[in-house]
Amino acid sequence: MSNDDDFDFTKPQADKPAAPPPPKPTAPPVRSRLYDPVVAGKLFKAFGKQEAVPSGGEFFAENEKAAKGGFFKSGSVSRMYFLAQGEVSLTVAGRTLDTIRAGEIFGEMAVVSDTPRSATATAKGDCVALTLDAQQFQTAIQHMPEFALMLMSVMFDRLRLVAARLGARKARADDRARDGRLFDDPMLNELLAQIDNPTRIRAPAEKVIMREGEAGMTMYVVLSGRVGIVVRGTLVESVGQGGTFGEMALVDQSPRTAGAFAQTDCELLAINRAALIALVKSQPKFGMALLEAGADRLRHMNALLVG
Repeated sequence: MSNDDDFDFTKPQADKPAAPPPPKPTAPPVRSRLYDPVVAGKLFKAFGKQEAVPSGGEFFAENEKAAKGGFFKSGSVSRMYFLAQGEVSLTVAGRTLDTIRAGEIFGEMAVVSDTPRSATATAKGDCVALTLDAQQFQTAIQHMPEFALMLMSVMFDRLRLVAARLGARKARADDRARDGRLFDDPMLNELLAQIDNPTRIRAPAEKVIMREGEAGMTMYVVLSGRVGIVVRGTLVESVGQGGTFGEMALVDQSPRTAGAFAQTDCELLAINRAALIALVKSQPKFGMALLEAGADRLRHMNALLVG
């Protein structure tokens, strides 16, 4: 096995160009500079196993459930995949969502959140993949917490694609609030204790917190109040206490995909990139929480897209 330096995902490759501005809705999503398919393949090979699926075969089906036992139980049958050969079509309710090509990761949402599959993955030709089940993923995270950042960048690529489609079609501006929260009060207190001199920001109602297309220097945790997330003028989500936003641009250093404004008077915790990486490395559960939040957000926005 290669040493841990081979699996350092926290620094973009020096010879890769800077990420372009957010794409138009008809363009493919920006690919994260943080994602390196060679490194991903090495990690999947080190901790997982190989699987072949013939043309027309399914890797998994929409709404397919994992076995009982929870995320860190060996009984879970959910798997995430690194596609070594071929192409895979992702569909939701019979509609094409994305095409996965060799060198890309898919199927991570069900493993991260231990929830039913949100899409169907079908082999467009004979395919070979490297796979990690929940237990193998746990092992990989323990050996290399930065792998959480790798998976975040994969989810964020898909979020950018879905966000662009939502903005293009002007989805209904109904209530986007969700009950789920990333951090409960004890976790918020622990998070605040882990950060030296935490930066708290107060934002009155209607204040713009971040703008679409600008550079992302910080992510935010909502300590109180509610924040609206907007893509191309369309409200796509409302984030309440214990929720996060702004982490996409912070993780892979790409322009902001969305804007945000205070729907009510808010208090926010601002976290810069150095603090984020330090937290993920020292507290793997923090990285897992962000992964779960990304999976939940992607599932929510997919539902808006096909609803």
